[in-house]
Amino acid sequence: MRNLSSYRNSILIFLLCLLLGFFAYVDLFATLDNKLQDSFLKRSGPVDTEIVLVAIDDQSLEDLGRFPWPRYVHAELIRILSQVQPAAIGIDLIFSEAADDPEEDLLLVEAIREAGNVVLPVYANLEGFSARKGAIKTDNLVVPFPGFPDRFTTGHINTFPDPDGIIRKTALYLDCQGQTVPSFAWRVYEQYCQSKGLPAPDLNQLPLDPIKRLEINYAGVPGDYEHVSYSQVISGEVPPEFFRGRIVLVGSYTVGIGDYYFTPLAPEVPMYGVEIHANIVQNLLRGSYLQSAPFSATFLAIVLFGAAAAYGFTRLSPFKGVLLLAVLATGYLAAAWLMYSKGYLLSLFYPLLLLVLGYLVALAANYISELLERRRITGVFSRYVAPQVVDKLLEGGEESLQLGGSRREITVLFVDLRGFTPLSEAAAPEEVVEILNEYLTLVARCIFQYGGTLDKFIGDAAMAIFNAPLDLDDHCLKAVQAAWGIKEGAAPLQQRLEEKYGRTVQFGIGVNTGTAVIGNIGASFRMDYTAIGDTVNTAARLESNAKPGQILISQAVYEKAKERVSTTSLGEIKVKGKAQGISVYQVDGVSP
Repeated sequence: MRNLSSYRNSILIFLLCLLLGFFAYVDLFATLDNKLQDSFLKRSGPVDTEIVLVAIDDQSLEDLGRFPWPRYVHAELIRILSQVQPAAIGIDLIFSEAADDPEEDLLLVEAIREAGNVVLPVYANLEGFSARKGAIKTDNLVVPFPGFPDRFTTGHINTFPDPDGIIRKTALYLDCQGQTVPSFAWRVYEQYCQSKGLPAPDLNQLPLDPIKRLEINYAGVPGDYEHVSYSQVISGEVPPEFFRGRIVLVGSYTVGIGDYYFTPLAPEVPMYGVEIHANIVQNLLRGSYLQSAPFSATFLAIVLFGAAAAYGFTRLSPFKGVLLLAVLATGYLAAAWLMYSKGYLLSLFYPLLLLVLGYLVALAANYISELLERRRITGVFSRYVAPQVVDKLLEGGEESLQLGGSRREITVLFVDLRGFTPLSEAAAPEEVVEILNEYLTLVARCIFQYGGTLDKFIGDAAMAIFNAPLDLDDHCLKAVQAAWGIKEGAAPLQQRLEEKYGRTVQFGIGVNTGTAVIGNIGASFRMDYTAIGDTVNTAARLESNAKPGQILISQAVYEKAKERVSTTSLGEIKVKGKAQGISVYQVDGVSP
């Protein structure tokens, strides 16, 4: 039975593997998986000192006035920076509309021309964008200085937050009417390579997802990159030499302007767009790329954990199963951390969910299986042993199967059929068995109705105990009520037998109460739960002295049940095994 239960549990876990494998394939719980990766895997590292930010911060707004500023201010910044030949200058500001004063635009464009290494942003209209294979397409780009014929170095600054609002990926290029539009960070990186004489990078060599996005391997949290105030550069407080040979990114650094997002390393703290560009540029500079492990790796983990769950959880105790769950989960997290250090993001949610659900399924299945088995055993065993005894055995386990007993006050009922032998001579053997079973069923039903324990059948007789193994209030009265129920229930049976065979049978019943030894009596390999002692013997003697249809009770029973029982005193009678006679009462009725 245990092997069959384990087999069933293994099938359930196998089906669970298939279900979670499908969920992983369609990435049904992508947000939860991303959050687990953010919490357990992603960590900040040292930021690249070759990158410096010129921040349009609160200090700059206070020094230079309300934003946006006149464009000659930006022209002055570019002239100051270009004096010392920085490796690249990225201006994360949109100049898509002409200034009120055309001279301002001309001054800024001339400064950009003279610097030669300035990257400007473009913005794509992505209405109706949906994830599909191939580069993300757009038909509309917002470009800088549309009135000028110059071919500026530009890159898109579109962001692609996940459903939970976190920026985890960046599109390294878009498709605009068949033309490739690289990202702003990529263009800055190209300028850096050109400045340093490095070979031109190849976009196709990077680990991109199906829609050409790169997982951002954040090196810093908000505020980590070295930054200086825009106004300090304009005022000369920060010397131009500070920027020599470095990548300079200029952008908003205050919540008031609104260019901020949330990232995996600090999901509650805003990171400005220029800082996100800095992180992407650092990924490109150092080749520190992240990529999601293929689905096959996730499915392999699910299958391996499913096998471990099917073999381990179905055979171990709940406590040992929890230990196995902890070991497997810890091992997988360690493996995921190792893969992360090598640039691969393993799915955490689906394999760990499989482990937890596998354990719970095995636990629930084992519980249900044991419950059903308990009910089956109880149902079968109760046909041979009183239900109260079965419950006690199941509750007590091995300890309840030890030989021995304890003294306890009980009421004992003996019942025997009178006239059964003549009836058995008049009826066929099969009919005799049927009649006997019908009478004994009545006996058992009445005993159980009043909380008694059916100790045993002895041929055409039966013995019952009240107040053992479970406590029973008014056990004396309950035993007399059970006896009266047997007497009344036998009347229709007697009439039917009289009509069919011309013979009938009646019960003789004896009831006594007192102290006896209750417990498992017999051999270690075959025992009965029963009672022994003078109390039991006296009840048996009363039953043997009872006439057909008569219920005899002892003085002790009478004293405890007389307020609810109508009786006739029969005086003292001599019974076998006792030197002195005992007072006996005949039960004439029991009040409701």
